[in-house]
Amino acid sequence: MQLDFKQRELTLKLVYYGPALSGKTTNLQAVHELIAPESRGRLMTLETKDDRTLFFDLLPLSLVTGRGLQIRVKLFTVPGQVIHNATRRLVLQGADGVAFIADSQRSEANANKAAFVNLRQNLVDNGLDAARMPLVIQFNKRDMPDVRTDAEIEQMALKGREPVFKAVALRGQGVIETLVGLFNITWQRLDADHQLGEKFGVDSAQLLADVKSKLAPTRASKEAAR
Repeated sequence: MQLDFKQRELTLKLVYYGPALSGKTTNLQAVHELIAPESRGRLMTLETKDDRTLFFDLLPLSLVTGRGLQIRVKLFTVPGQVIHNATRRLVLQGADGVAFIADSQRSEANANKAAFVNLRQNLVDNGLDAARMPLVIQFNKRDMPDVRTDAEIEQMALKGREPVFKAVALRGQGVIETLVGLFNITWQRLDADHQLGEKFGVDSAQLLADVKSKLAPTRASKEAAR
């Protein structure tokens, strides 16, 4: 988190984490397509010849709330391949919140589990408190064959504290909900720790409503994503 009281600017870093090919980059691409052009910056990617993201994607979002607070959100993804773990750890440094993108296919259960364990270890290695890190889980690829059922995912969600979302990122389904959910719990944690609402004179409930409104897809962008 970076704060500029004079300019009334707050910068947050949110990282999308998960196994290879779970849809991390696709989430950012969908967000970029769905949100209003005035709120989005350039989507930067660095890919290998097999179309997997090698280092990270960076998508800066800029939002102005009703109280004149400028919020800049930097979205990153980490590489999914195990051989790039050093890069994963580097990208995770300074994260304010994490979205874990899981693959809904049953065949990917072990890959999801390994990536989640790796996430927690890299948080610890970066000196971050894994237990307090704002975290949401997205089960992506709901359109694929042999996926975990909705009932199974809901049962899994009851066992954890993290908000759980379902998505088909290729169609833009569930990506904004995941981002808004992550922003929500990230703001709540930072506000509790640093009294941001009090310092900026911002009502948290109104702020979250403003952010949700700003991130909501326009009709034109919805049509473009279909």
